[in-house]
Order: sequence, then structure tokens, then C-alpha cells
Amino acid sequence: MRKGKILITDDEKDIRELLRDFLESEGFECQLAANAFEALEKFKADSDIDLLMSDIRMPGKTGLDLLDEIKAMNEDVMVIMISAVKDIESAIAAMSKGAYDYVSKPFKLNEVAFVANKALEKRRLVLENKEYQKQLEKMVEERTSELKQALIELDKTYNFTLRAMVTALDTRDTETQGHSLRVVRFTLKLAELAGIADKSTLKIYEYGALLHDIGKIGIPDAILRKPDKLSADEWRIMKEHPTIGYNILKRIKFLEDAAQMVLHHHEAYDGSGYPEGLSGESIPLGARIFHVADAIDAMTSDRPYKKAMAFDAAASELLKYSNQQFDPAIISIFAKTSLDFWVAEKASIEDSIRRDRDGL
Repeated sequence: MRKGKILITDDEKDIRELLRDFLESEGFECQLAANAFEALEKFKADSDIDLLMSDIRMPGKTGLDLLDEIKAMNEDVMVIMISAVKDIESAIAAMSKGAYDYVSKPFKLNEVAFVANKALEKRRLVLENKEYQKQLEKMVEERTSELKQALIELDKTYNFTLRAMVTALDTRDTETQGHSLRVVRFTLKLAELAGIADKSTLKIYEYGALLHDIGKIGIPDAILRKPDKLSADEWRIMKEHPTIGYNILKRIKFLEDAAQMVLHHHEAYDGSGYPEGLSGESIPLGARIFHVADAIDAMTSDRPYKKAMAFDAAASELLKYSNQQFDPAIISIFAKTSLDFWVAEKASIEDSIRRDRDGL
């Protein structure tokens, strides 16, 4: 079994050879260098050197200089300084620069073998620990990648399930088929134009917009599908759907924040909305953005009781009710964007919904 490769550096040939003969008899493999320059060349040529034993005082370049250069090339190589009695302080100082230990002349050869074995044992432990750390980091990286992929798949599953549920709800409410999927796109587009880039926030807005009418599941068909104007009592029941939706979603961990958006999606900027009559910035930002997106879709989509408005007419209505029903800051963002942009976005959304349905 390989005990380790030692590079012995000393300008005295007898000492080099004495150490080599003894250490090889102890099972080590040794190389010799007569000075620091030769030692550096041999070290660069052999990546398997485990331990450097170097005299401190050598002509041209000292052992301390050699120590610095060797450690700069490979910090894990063990270094044992060889010192005369008068150089003990220098040897001790070398340990603060990365040397493992020192041996002094004249040698006690058993002590040399003991120090060399300890140094190589430490090197083995250091290298094993680094390898363990490397494997651990690789394992963490692999697990992190697996977790990210699992979260992506989970998010896809959530989206598919929620969209299927919302599509079923839109089918029940014949006046608003495709509405929920359209307002998701409008909401996210307005949020993007408002400079919102945080992915977790956008995901909340996506879920909140998608599920805003989930509470209509608790509204009787006789009211939900009534073609005529609702009575006061029927309208009171209809206005309960944000609260119903909130109560459905608030217990679902990943929909907790979206539930707040669902609860407040009918609040008005001037406080005239429902269910809590919130006003201004007390209304969650996502709900304020959604409110404008919802109005854009409602005005530019055909309904049984009215034809779709052109985008320029819808834009005029939004401006008319800015600071009343709608947050003026969101209306300003909408108004600063070309109407051609919104027309193209609407057409793109309709095409996407059509493709999804054909795929189903």
C-alpha cells in the first residue's frame, strides 16, 4: 500500500540521501532536490507529491520562500521544515504560513518517520473531507435540480387542474365563457407594464385572476343564468360570490394570497365597491390591477345583452371612471400603451384559447 510520495529538499547531499534511505525503508517513495529551484521544477512535474520536506537555509531561495510558492500551487500538500537548532524560531514561524511541523538537525530518524506519518494522515483526512464536501455539494445540486423539476411539474399540475375547474365554471356561466383565461393574460400584462417582475407575486396575480369568480359555484343557477335584470335580493346573493370564493381558497396553502385578491376583486377605488367597501391603496394591488383587466375584457367581449365595444370606446370608459371605480395609476399605465397593442393582445389571447380548446 502506497504510504505517500515525499520531496526532500536540502543543499547538503548527505542529509538528502540519509533521509531518502531511511524514509524509503519505512515504505515512502522519495524524490530529491538540491535547492528550492529544483524542488519547484520537480513539484510542477509531479502532481502526486504528498509531502515536501525542506531545509530552511538554502542558497538562492530559502525554504520559507519555497513554502510560499508550493502552498500557492497546492494548499493541500503537507510541508515539514528541516531546521538547525539556530533556525527553530524560523521553523515555528513557518507553521503560521502553512507548514505542518518541523524536524531539527541532528535528526532522530524515528521522530522524522513519526512526523511524516502524522502529516500524511492529516493530508489523507483533508482530501477525504474535500471529496466528501464535493460529493455532498453534487448531491445537493442534484437534489435541488430534482426539487426544481418537481416544483415545475407540480405547478403545471396546479395550473392544469385550476384551468380545468375554471373552464367548467365558465361553461356553467354561459355569458362569460373564456373570460377567466382572458383576464389572467390582461392582468399579467398590466402587472408587467407596471414594472412588477417578481415571479412569486406574478404567480399570485395569475391564480387570483384565474379564480376570481370561483365563488359563483355557490350561486344558484336561477340567478347566475338569469337573462333579465336581477332583483335586489338576487343581486344581494350575487354579491356574495367574492366572499364564497375567498372562503373556498383561504384554507389552501398555495392559494392563501390569491384568496385576498379574489375577496377584493369587486372593490372600487372610491370605496363604493364590495364586499368590504375598501378604497384607494387599502385595496390589494393585485385586485386593483385585476379590476382594470376585468373591465377591459367585459367591455371588449360580446355578451348576450350587448355587443363588444371597440378598444378606443373602452379606453374612454376607463378614463371616465378613473379615480372612481379604478385606480388612476393603473388606468394611466393602460392609457400610455398603444390601443393597437391591446387589440393584438386580445386577438392573441382568443387564438390561444381556441388552440387550447381544439387540443382538448
